[in-house]
Amino acid sequence: MGMLIAILVLAIVFDYINGFHDAANSIATVVTTKVLTTAQAVIWAAFFNFAAFFIAKYIIGDFGIADTVSKTVIAEFITLPVILSGLVAAIIWNLVTWWFGIPSSSSHTLIGGFSGAAIACAGFQSIEPGVIWKIIAFIAIAPLTGMFGGMCIMLIAMHPVKKSKPAGVEKWFRRLQLVSSAVLSIGHGLNDSQKVMGIIGVALISFNASVDAASLPQWMQLSSMHDIHDWVPLCCFTAIALGTMSGGWKIMKTMGNKITRLTAFDGFCAQMAGGLTLFLTEILKVPVSTTHVITGSIMGVGAVKRLAAVRWGVALNLLWAWILTIPVSALLAAAVYTVMRLFV
Repeated sequence: MGMLIAILVLAIVFDYINGFHDAANSIATVVTTKVLTTAQAVIWAAFFNFAAFFIAKYIIGDFGIADTVSKTVIAEFITLPVILSGLVAAIIWNLVTWWFGIPSSSSHTLIGGFSGAAIACAGFQSIEPGVIWKIIAFIAIAPLTGMFGGMCIMLIAMHPVKKSKPAGVEKWFRRLQLVSSAVLSIGHGLNDSQKVMGIIGVALISFNASVDAASLPQWMQLSSMHDIHDWVPLCCFTAIALGTMSGGWKIMKTMGNKITRLTAFDGFCAQMAGGLTLFLTEILKVPVSTTHVITGSIMGVGAVKRLAAVRWGVALNLLWAWILTIPVSALLAAAVYTVMRLFV
């Protein structure tokens, strides 16, 4: 029971860290273009992070991404020490990348940690290759989709305003950025909150299989991800919203200005492209990185203005961080699991 409680606490802590680590994704452009103050922006984004719960439950009707994450490791190899090791590794890597202002993927950190701990426990037979390869493929597909979407929305939005005065265009799109920021924040909540839901779900299922489940209180009983209790998503969506309110200023600087200079018009196009891409991945039930998606969208918007407007050197550094996240998290989790087995 003690290890299960530790997993539940660390999972919520991870979701909170994920919120402030990824806060910049939702609010960087709206703060950079001075549509909202930083304090106003984080409250705005946090509200829509939490509102995503109701969209997932009552409009979409399920938590498909949580189910996908739960299937990263084959069920018979999922144990509480494996889950705990993966979480510890993911939290360490998230804090390191946050400290250095690197917009890496919290999603891939969690998945890499979960997989790495399982491999340390039972070898490569413990992971589900189909799920892993799909997630890895979307490391490229997600930002490219965001980039293409950013270019398309930029070109479409430019047409009706091409004869308008720049000051008027900027005024209107400063207002519209509130809408695009809300769309992106909902997409962030939908995608990122569900990843920890998947981890909590498999922890409860694993614990139920190891004890007399009938003796447990109803809120702890779980045999399938499709029957997950409402307290799990509510805790996850709340944690990520609170984390978003805590900020993420170091990463915001990179997202807001280092990739390309943004106007309110640019910010609207990038955020709408990012949000729509996240909605698409929600439908496909693929856990992707919000960071990757919005970075691709910003690059797409910058490329429409002119290719030289994008600082491709910064983009290349981000790409290396993306590529390394899963293997580094996996190795870190394997090390944590190896040490943990000496004491558990």
